[in-house]
Amino acid sequence: MLRSSTLFSFAFFAVAYGQQIGTPEVHPPLTWESCSTSGCVAFSSSVVIDANWRDLHIVNGTTSCFERGAWNFDICTTPEVCAANCALDGADYESTGVTTNGDELTMNFVTNSEQPNVGSRLYVMTPGSETEYQLFHPVNREISFTVDVSNLPGGVNGAVYFTQMDADGGIARFPGNKAGAQYGTGYCDSQCPKDVKFIDGVANTIDWSPSGTGSTGSCCTEMDIWEANSISAAFASHACTVTEQTSCTGTNCSTQGVCDQTGCEFDSFRLGNTSFYGPKKTIDTTQPFTVVTQYISSNNDSNGALSTIRRLYVQNGVIIQNSETKFPGITATNQMDATFCTQEAAALRESDTFDTKGGFDAMTSAMNTGMILAFSIWEESITSGVPAATEAELSLAKVVFSEIRVGTIGATFGNITGNGTQPSAPTTTGTATSTVSAPGATQTIFGQCGGIGYTGPTICPLDSTCLESNPDLSQCVPS
Repeated sequence: MLRSSTLFSFAFFAVAYGQQIGTPEVHPPLTWESCSTSGCVAFSSSVVIDANWRDLHIVNGTTSCFERGAWNFDICTTPEVCAANCALDGADYESTGVTTNGDELTMNFVTNSEQPNVGSRLYVMTPGSETEYQLFHPVNREISFTVDVSNLPGGVNGAVYFTQMDADGGIARFPGNKAGAQYGTGYCDSQCPKDVKFIDGVANTIDWSPSGTGSTGSCCTEMDIWEANSISAAFASHACTVTEQTSCTGTNCSTQGVCDQTGCEFDSFRLGNTSFYGPKKTIDTTQPFTVVTQYISSNNDSNGALSTIRRLYVQNGVIIQNSETKFPGITATNQMDATFCTQEAAALRESDTFDTKGGFDAMTSAMNTGMILAFSIWEESITSGVPAATEAELSLAKVVFSEIRVGTIGATFGNITGNGTQPSAPTTTGTATSTVSAPGATQTIFGQCGGIGYTGPTICPLDSTCLESNPDLSQCVPS
């Protein structure tokens, strides 16, 4: 995933960067929910835009520190002096194409305002906090959200992902950083992006090029939950040998360095199913749908190691299992595990850097430490394989996310309301294994009722069925 450099080559003229605090920041409110078998609880949270999208000027003045793709070296004589001399302003979110309404987040790709803006990147804040990102621990849990990509053409990517950034944006570790999470600092991902303007609390001014990159990159483990537009979609896991946001230079910023930049990726189209995702296909991208990603552990407990990543969808009240692979050298599967990752690398003739950088063990460690949740909209590189969208299409491109939920396996996508009731659960596609109403230990609706290695309750409530999704997982779903 090369989301950063490509985007900023278009957007550098509209943004500026810093580590001191300028004008106040007001974060757009966004509601998300935490779900269990007894229901969902809503949290009043907010999102913050990355520091790269902010005006930067001298402290107590208006002179710009970064303008038209270049640093002002009269002010930024060294990386440290630049961080001390320059202040970040609070963002005008509507001018960056970002709006929220309850649990709905809209991200426009191009915004024509006084200062034209291209793309954006947002992070979810801890409810009630203006200074800390929310940390998520996904092992043996799931995340779901509804997405509308009908106005997102090929060539533009609306992404949702976990990344191992510092919860405070780097303030505690780097004294030069005074702005922190409140102003969207501390970004990192598995591509070790060099377009981050401030890294480790200092400015990335050394060897800065007109294309919008410096000599330093910012690396960390990354889990791409959703990389998609109306034409294609993928999820991918990227492991790193470092256990927190870490700066890099030279070859350490490449695939030879600390992170797996290729990733273990599940892309239905690339892996042989060309009729699964897109306009009027099985997942019809002309209409909204819900994306569910489950992070199954080796012992079906949050203290276990991440072993399998599963994907399913809900559209028009119907649960749709992920497509199966149809690719020579890859055993037919609709999920991601170590076997799939190894087979995919060999079949695509790629180096298995996911495994060599730590694989699922590294991802488990990152998830247990805690990862932040990011949303972005950006232009894919010209190597994406997607025909270039016209300028008119790009100007209207947008993505809408809503109903963001995290919780126990099976708890986030059954239309569960905040009071614990469950009104209209979706129907399902698949083969039912049994309908049970006998006495004994009973599982809850959408709870796990079977699968290889599973030892919990196998009896479903009345008017529900134990449905096999795959050999490893059966869930209680309404009959």
